[in-house]
Amino acid sequence: MTSEPRGAARGPSQRDLEEEVDELVHLYGLEDDDELGDEFVNENMPRIEVSEYPAYVVPGREPAVGQRDWRLSGEAAEAEDLSFGGWGSEGQCQDLREAYRYTHGRASEEYECYVIPEEEDEEEAPDVFCVTCKTPIRALEKVLDEHKEHEVTPLSKALESAKDEIHRNMYRLEKQIIEMENFASHLEEVFITVEENFGRQEQNFESHYNEILETLAQKYEEKIQALVEKKKEKLEALYGQLVSCGENLDTCKELMETVEEICHEEKVDFIKDAVAMADRLRKFLETKTDVEISAQPALEDQTLDFSDVEQLLGSINTIPAPSAPVINPQAPNSATGSSVRVCWSLYSDDTVESYQLSYRPVRDGSPGTDHAESTVTVKETYCSVANLVPNTQYEFRVTAQNRAGLSPASECAVYMTAPSPPVIKSKEVRSCEEAALICWESGNLNPVDSYTVELIQAETPGASGVTESVVGIPTCESLVQLQPRQSYTIYVRALNVGGPSARSEPATVHTTGSYFRLNEQTCHPWLTISEDGLTAVRSERKTPTREPPPSSTRFTRCVAVMGNLIPVRGHHYWEVEVDERSDYTVGVAFEDVPKQEDLGANCLSWCMRHTWASPRHKYEFLHNKTTPDIRITVAPKKIGILLDYENSKLSFFNVDISQHLYTFSCQLHQFVHPCFSLEKPGCLKIHNGISVPKHVTFY
Repeated sequence: MTSEPRGAARGPSQRDLEEEVDELVHLYGLEDDDELGDEFVNENMPRIEVSEYPAYVVPGREPAVGQRDWRLSGEAAEAEDLSFGGWGSEGQCQDLREAYRYTHGRASEEYECYVIPEEEDEEEAPDVFCVTCKTPIRALEKVLDEHKEHEVTPLSKALESAKDEIHRNMYRLEKQIIEMENFASHLEEVFITVEENFGRQEQNFESHYNEILETLAQKYEEKIQALVEKKKEKLEALYGQLVSCGENLDTCKELMETVEEICHEEKVDFIKDAVAMADRLRKFLETKTDVEISAQPALEDQTLDFSDVEQLLGSINTIPAPSAPVINPQAPNSATGSSVRVCWSLYSDDTVESYQLSYRPVRDGSPGTDHAESTVTVKETYCSVANLVPNTQYEFRVTAQNRAGLSPASECAVYMTAPSPPVIKSKEVRSCEEAALICWESGNLNPVDSYTVELIQAETPGASGVTESVVGIPTCESLVQLQPRQSYTIYVRALNVGGPSARSEPATVHTTGSYFRLNEQTCHPWLTISEDGLTAVRSERKTPTREPPPSSTRFTRCVAVMGNLIPVRGHHYWEVEVDERSDYTVGVAFEDVPKQEDLGANCLSWCMRHTWASPRHKYEFLHNKTTPDIRITVAPKKIGILLDYENSKLSFFNVDISQHLYTFSCQLHQFVHPCFSLEKPGCLKIHNGISVPKHVTFY
């Protein structure tokens, strides 16, 4: 049994505590919960936990780490008057905000109960972003006053801007990674080349060294052999002289002994022998004895001829002139409009100190087109040549050089610079809700291989990245499918074997409706088209009496003009602002409508014609010179025209009062174009690129 700590207040009995706990469990519906120690976060339910470790809790002080306690929190801790009945004055708990210790007899463990004060509400999330401080803030008046001189933007916009910035930085990082990888690859190639050159030079030195050693060994053997022969010759000569000298000495000794013997003889015998001895001595003395040494002991100095060795030593440092390099074929995307990267290879083991790259434009055979040749010197096997003419072919030759001389020139290789950027014809760009027709000029004197149209969908400000690309376009025109009710920024690139050109100047297309301009090539000479191509004016000046000569493209009798509507089926809507006191005709016609006839006078046009004779307005809906009997009581000031290819219908509306005027059922076997005519001086102003109004229905 656990002993009581000194000074502790006596609590209720075990049975009383268990009954009170059961009441709390029943009160808050916790009978089915397996673990009473888990937290319950229902805002109307107190949180109850059971302590696993015995401890003492002083009211107003948090329990130690590791304890589990009976706790009540939330609104119940503040509103409920919970108490453990039957306690003494020392152990009574009248407010669950105070904590008490009590003893439970089960397993000799001690338990305690107290209430954690209710936690404060979490701070609301920020909803705007301060660009100056670079931190999210709440859109409260007090907070905004602190940042009133700062740039503040919505949090969603700041998030999109941050994402775009991250994407741009990632793109730059990827580009830098590619550049570093290319540089590392080049360094690796140079490293390998240095290793290969070192290996070749090492083998070269070793070969020359061995050859020199063999030559020196041969010369040594030759000189030693010569010395041995000389030594032998001298010794043999000296030996011969020594033998001859010994024989002479023996002869002299014999004569002296003989003379001594004669001297001791009798006078008669002495006289006889003396005469003979005298003759013998005389002959011996008359014989000349060679007392000069025939061979000197000193050997002659041997002069060594090292000219061939010196030649070998010189050959070590003698490098032959390199062989001709080989220029590689032009790689894709290796050129810009003003530069090209030329690469070549050296397929031999030659040592090269530098390369000379010569180039000039390819001759086109025209007189006076010869260009001076330019030369650059580099140490690498590649060179980026700048300041070139776009979309032009150049001839390149390269030579290798070292101190031994210059190599032969390589075979001629032709490289081509990338084209110049095309020029978008903004006045000829046409669009509708589903597509856009983009026209451009090449911007290059020489033909290009193809064109690429790049689309950037501007959903949000600051959007970046190409949304879609249309590649392999052979002509200077492209019909591009788009999404309705969007804005696009469009660029065009030209491509050839050298690579793509830079982007053209951008053009903006909105797919909120059909957009077109008036075609000045069809315009009658008496009409004037505004700069924006949306207004036709017939002035008050005196009209010439003679009509223009007939033409297949330009109206000559009817003072009219056609619009360039995009050739896309579906529906197209535009509005025409008219003067109710002018005579005009509006409608549609096929492109090959006779230009010498009035609009509506043939089967190739469908028109609404207005004639004003004060105070009467006359309206006709003409096709092939026929019109229905229709009365219009309110003269329209703005006419809406709906062309419906799907149902082969053409409808007219009074825009100001949302009134349907008339609908043609047309046989539209090919594309038609808007047409406008002024029979008297006046003005027609076109409004297009707009959505179909709600009052316009398909009749």
